[in-house]
Amino acid sequence: MVKNKRIFRTLYDQVAAKAGAMLQYFSAQGVTIAATLLYGLLCVRLLPSSEYAKFVVLFGVQGTLLVLMDVNFSGTLIPLVGDRIDNRQLIADYVASLRQLSYWAFGIVGTGTIFFYPLLVKHRNWNWQVVASMIVILLISTWFVRIGSAYGAVLILLRRRALWYRATMISNVGTLVLLVLFWRLHLLGPFTAILLNVLGLVYVGIDYYWHARKLLGVVGIPTPQLKRAIVGLALPNIPQAIFYALQGQISLFLITFFGHTQGVSSVGALARLGQIFVIFKQGNALFIEPYFAKLPKSRLRSSYTITLLLTAAICLAVMQMTYFFPQVLLWVLGPQYSNLRFEVQLAVAASSISFFSSVMWCIHTARKFVYWWNVGLSIGLTLAVQILFIFKADMSTVRGVLWLTVATNVTSLFINILSGAYGFIKGPRETEEKPVMVPESVVESEAYMDLYPLEDGSVPLESVPRKSES
Repeated sequence: MVKNKRIFRTLYDQVAAKAGAMLQYFSAQGVTIAATLLYGLLCVRLLPSSEYAKFVVLFGVQGTLLVLMDVNFSGTLIPLVGDRIDNRQLIADYVASLRQLSYWAFGIVGTGTIFFYPLLVKHRNWNWQVVASMIVILLISTWFVRIGSAYGAVLILLRRRALWYRATMISNVGTLVLLVLFWRLHLLGPFTAILLNVLGLVYVGIDYYWHARKLLGVVGIPTPQLKRAIVGLALPNIPQAIFYALQGQISLFLITFFGHTQGVSSVGALARLGQIFVIFKQGNALFIEPYFAKLPKSRLRSSYTITLLLTAAICLAVMQMTYFFPQVLLWVLGPQYSNLRFEVQLAVAASSISFFSSVMWCIHTARKFVYWWNVGLSIGLTLAVQILFIFKADMSTVRGVLWLTVATNVTSLFINILSGAYGFIKGPRETEEKPVMVPESVVESEAYMDLYPLEDGSVPLESVPRKSES
């Protein structure tokens, strides 16, 4: 009887902890995402379409740059650390190794931005001062978002979600208040809206950096082996990440290059509706990936099935709402976009497919269902679909680029389904499992002996000298 009470109490505590975490997430992130949605929708309604197009293009390109700068390196932190979250030195070393890799990526991506961005917007008739300012803003904001991504992963890994929530809430609510203030003072323009958004991104990056460093309490030491482990796990996804970074915004790029300014602003306005899924997508990194990374193999199939069924229910509910009540979303966008009834339905359908696919990809990454074989297949199929649409559809129209987005997302979902099936049959891909080595330069006479677990959780037979850091 006593044993049964203990079991019941343990189960109750686990359920209560998970329910508390979910309640905290949806309350805190509900406010944050509501502020983000309202900020974007106010920009849609308050800015003329010709001015809103600048906002759309800049942040669309920023999304591509973020993927190119990271190529899933930050996403390797949680799977590589696994259940070794008490080893703060190991986490700090991984973060330091990530930082070194990001320097190279930023140099390459920044140089490419300076060269290619003017070519992308050459038909928009923006003067060189505007284009140059947008490039500077892109480089600064991208760097701080990259910092936030790496150090935000540390907060999630150390289960300090409250700090993660607080920074984004302060940022998003604060920028919304400032936006309304500038509007009331009749000072709102495209660059005001852009700079306020960037201010929020900079704040989040600095906040995550400061709290993560304080929580770790040690100085990380980048090592060649840790960088190899990061690259080794991310490597199969790197070609695909680069490809999807370039084509993930292909609808916007095509209509920016071939279409008219009203089309650019319409695609951007419709993309705001896709943020319906943001609160759920952020839950991927906060809950789904850490949960599946340490889930026992015996419970994987049932948890995988339940998670995908819940995701499908959310997607279908949102699509049904949009199908029967598109006028609600059109009213939200404002009178400039009142004729986009069918386009609204297409945009939400594309976002639903993308969200479902992102949940699958997040689980597969956590379980190391990452393989080389699907990279070529994914790129080949996606290119085939996009080339077909580019030649057969009118890419200067909003409807044409939205159909392209739907087809591309369906292709991505198909590849994820194949990867999941292969992962369950063949198992996860093996990664480097050698003990972590330390450069001789950090070994001193007062160094203490520390044991770093291997990737499979075991401990090497010989101690590794480590320099104590405070």
